[in-house]
Amino acid sequence: MTQDFVVALGKDALQTALLIAAPMLVSGLIVGLAIGIFQAVTQIQEMTLTFIPKILVVILALFIFLPWMLNVLITFTIGIFNSISSIAH
Repeated sequence: MTQDFVVALGKDALQTALLIAAPMLVSGLIVGLAIGIFQAVTQIQEMTLTFIPKILVVILALFIFLPWMLNVLITFTIGIFNSISSIAH
């Protein structure tokens, strides 16, 4: 196992983690921004107003993107299992 292989594996793992987290993070960001604009316009400064909509949208994004996320994880895992033969020699 070379240093280049470990660095490439770490890069691929971080890239996969960011790719999987992106739909939920972006949807939470968009809803948070919309609620922030709504609070600024109406001058309602309730801190708990943002939590429930964000949680619901993140859960909805999780259900919508779960098949795609599982496909990305399975592809990454199969790639790691296929590279075990080159590591173990």
